[in-house]
Amino acid sequence: MSANRRDQPFYMTATTQFGLEEVLAQELRALGAKVEKVGLRAIEFTGNQQLLYEACLWCRTAMRILRPFASFHAPDEKTLYREVGRLDWSKYLRQDQTFAITAVVNKSNLEHSLFVAQLTKDAIVDQFRNRTGERPNVDVRNPDIRLHLHMIENEVVLSLDASGESLHKRGYRQQTNVAPLNEALAAGLLLLAGWDGKTTLVDPMCGSGTLLTEAALIAQRIAPGLYHQGKFGFENWADFDAVLWETVQMDARQMRLEEPQCYLGGSDLSRDFIELARENVAAADVEDFIRLGVRDVKDAVAPARAAPGIVIMNPPYGERIGEETEMDDLYKTIGDTLKTNFQGYDAYIFTGNLQAAKRVGLKASRRIPLYNGPIDCRLLKYELYRGTRKVAKEGEEGGE
Repeated sequence: MSANRRDQPFYMTATTQFGLEEVLAQELRALGAKVEKVGLRAIEFTGNQQLLYEACLWCRTAMRILRPFASFHAPDEKTLYREVGRLDWSKYLRQDQTFAITAVVNKSNLEHSLFVAQLTKDAIVDQFRNRTGERPNVDVRNPDIRLHLHMIENEVVLSLDASGESLHKRGYRQQTNVAPLNEALAAGLLLLAGWDGKTTLVDPMCGSGTLLTEAALIAQRIAPGLYHQGKFGFENWADFDAVLWETVQMDARQMRLEEPQCYLGGSDLSRDFIELARENVAAADVEDFIRLGVRDVKDAVAPARAAPGIVIMNPPYGERIGEETEMDDLYKTIGDTLKTNFQGYDAYIFTGNLQAAKRVGLKASRRIPLYNGPIDCRLLKYELYRGTRKVAKEGEEGGE
């Protein structure tokens, strides 16, 4: 019976950042999920319990994996309270467990997500109190059970959060006071660039090394969820299958490749950043696969004995007043370095400063819109031909 129940497919939702939806859909398909819908910052898919565990362990660009379990129409607060109260909460929550509710409300009569979350909490707590005389406690920071309520045009969907801590928080990043890329976005940039984990990858402005660390995890087939801090949300669910979870983790550990798959190298002008990068890389246990050095971007060169691959970077955007000239100069230097020292490579620059990006002096062949936190950004692709493009064209066309 249990094995049969385990294999029953059910509906799930994976959330991600704007611009990474197709990449995440591809990741889920590769795990065997049936993708039902690619929405805005969310993918709806079906799969069984094993797939749920694997998605939490393997998805590089997901923020959360949710399992919807109830939906209803709630045009007012009375209906919301009543409908939540009709559900049998003992299926999802024990009275000795803590819980928290995140509510997202759009285009509904009830506008305030905090009020909606509070009302839902009251309905759950009241049911327990009426039935047993005791109630589960709320723990906003580190609950056993995380619930998500999504309300759009008065239609409510309630989901269990399988993730626990957001999946982008891998746990290898050491204390950092810089504003690095989040890990899911860094992985997303690499996957959007079409990087296959087998060709040379260079980051000449690597900061604390997030892009390089994520690149090593891809190249060496390391599941990002193996770094997850604390329990996953599903480990506290009523139907948690400890044996299946142990098997999924063991399979993931055995997938890891110990031989370096490609050249991964990074440099930064700041010695402090390179030290921080070394700490992060060591915490992720991938120091054998990444070369790091202190170097100004203007002195960055392609590795001598590696075939051309991609050069990727996330330069500063210069958000402070009065940095315009400095940024213009920096982006011009980046362009000069790429043209001179990285011929034959594909270059990707991820930036939130589209004015300064014009100073790169190369024509972008792709411009992918993304966000870094609240900042509107682009991932810009430049194809760095050997010699000028014009010469290459003339050669191809018989020198017309």
